[in-house]
Order: sequence, then structure tokens, then C-alpha cells
Amino acid sequence: MPVSQAEIARAAALLHAGGVVSFPTETVYGLGADGTNEAALARIFAIKGRPADHPLIVHLAGADQIAAWACDIPAAVWALAERFWPGPLTLILRCRSGVPDLVTGGQATVALRVPAHPVAQALLTAFGGGVAAPSANRFGRVSPTRAEHVWQELGDGPDLILDGGDCPVGLESTILSLAGKEPVLLRPGHIPPAALADVLGKPVELPDGNAAIRVPGTLASHYAPATALLLADAEALSAVVTGLVVRGRRVAVMALSGQLSPTGQTVAMPADPTAYGRDLYAAIRMLDDGRHDIIVVERPPRDEGWLAVNDRLERASGGSAG
Repeated sequence: MPVSQAEIARAAALLHAGGVVSFPTETVYGLGADGTNEAALARIFAIKGRPADHPLIVHLAGADQIAAWACDIPAAVWALAERFWPGPLTLILRCRSGVPDLVTGGQATVALRVPAHPVAQALLTAFGGGVAAPSANRFGRVSPTRAEHVWQELGDGPDLILDGGDCPVGLESTILSLAGKEPVLLRPGHIPPAALADVLGKPVELPDGNAAIRVPGTLASHYAPATALLLADAEALSAVVTGLVVRGRRVAVMALSGQLSPTGQTVAMPADPTAYGRDLYAAIRMLDDGRHDIIVVERPPRDEGWLAVNDRLERASGGSAG
């Protein structure tokens, strides 16, 4: 059922009162609070178990609110906003004085985004300000793409969960820094580097793991299930699965090639990177139910179109158990 105007009004009132609301975006579900209310922001960190120096993304209803949060705004911001906002692009800019440290992680920069999901847009418009929101899950774990995932992860931690259905993108936003001399991609996402370069008129530097600016979702271990997750190249997948089964492991498989698990569940993943990204977290969550000892994921192609998917899988593998 569509989220009603009454629910939107209730959610906006909760935010004004210092509450914490989970809401859908086109990427994943967020856990939001008034970006200027430090007590409300502290609740986000407590609910998630999130380190205090890990910055948040401020969600805005439109680009006209950028100046309330950022200063020294380069002209490229407006060109990118016209092309990609509302949408899954987060921009890192130099922040205005007075932005809470819990938003910036104590840095001189702020992360801003205008989400495209109609529920997020309705909430942000009704609220009238910036809503700081990380993903609505325990820190470091698999991001939620359905309202039920939020409930499973956080229970009654949020004051309200707005159910806007499945997130159509399913991977966190692309994060681009414009806080320095050159544009730098800090986190790959749905919007590829080539599309950013087309607007900027110059290439963007790709992430190398040594960025000076801390941004969400870039730790070596992140997006991780409780079940061990192992990446295997397509040509080695069968041997890897067979070897684990011989050792008595209960194996689930996420495969592009149709390789089946002889002992557990197999999920056939889409061959298109956009569809794969949309389904990725829901598939991992489905298999992370305690019935398997290990999830073996067939490694996708390594070209630019798969950059965001491979980034999430590498971090999920690094942060999984076992």
C-alpha cells in the first residue's frame, strides 16, 4: 500500500520532535533524524552501534538547500545536480560552520544527497530541512532494501518505519568528492564514473582505499552477513563448492553461471549489473538465515559496469564471519 499523507505528516512531526524515522530511498532504507538535532543524531549512532567518527549523509528535498549545509560550492555541483538529482549521487563539499560533528564525523566536509524515491521526497518536503541518515541496519552489516529488513535488524529502535516497498536501485549511492582541487570518487554506486566524467568534462579519480576524507560504507569490512561469504571466480566455482561439501560444509551459492549447490540453496543472480545490484542485498539476507555454513558467490565480471557490485561483494567477504 502507498504511504499515506497522514503517515508522512506523522513522520515529519517525529523528526521535528527529535525522533528517528526509517524511510525508503531508491538505494536502501535510511535511518533518519533532524540533521541539526545532536540528541536525535546520537540516537542513530546508538541504534546502529555506529562509531561516532563515521559521518552521515544529509538528505535534502532539493538542490536549493545545499547552501544551508555547504560553503565554497564549486560550479560543478549545479551541473551534477541538474543531471543526477533527485537520484543516487552523494556529493562531498566543504561544510558551513555549525554543522554538527556527528554529521561530518568531525571533518571539514559534509555529504549531501537529494533522493529520488517518492516517499523520501514527500518526507523531506514535509519536514522542510536536512535529514541525516545512514542505512537502517546494524553497523557493518547488510543494508536493508525492504521495510521488513529494517524491522529484522533494528526492531523497535526507530520510532517509525515507512514502508515504501522494495528499493529500486538496491546499492548505496555513488559518493563523489568536490571538496578538493579534483573530483574524486570515494564510493562507487549506481552512477558510473564515465557518466560523472561526461558532466564534469574530465575524468574522476577512482577509489584506492587511501582517501583522506572518511565517507560511509568504505571500510574494508562492510555490508557483511553473519554467515561466511566467499568469492570464487567462475572457472573455480564448481571446485570450490565441491571441496567445501567434501569437508562437510553446508554451502549456499549465488551464481551467474547456473552452478548449483549440491547441499544447499542456490540463487541465480541476474547477468545485468543494474539488476544484480538491485537484488544483491535481498539475496544475501535470504541465505544468511543460519541454515548454511558458507555462502559462495560467483565473482562477477571486473569491468566498470560491475564496479559498485564488486566493491560491495569484496567488503561483504572481508567482513563476514569465519
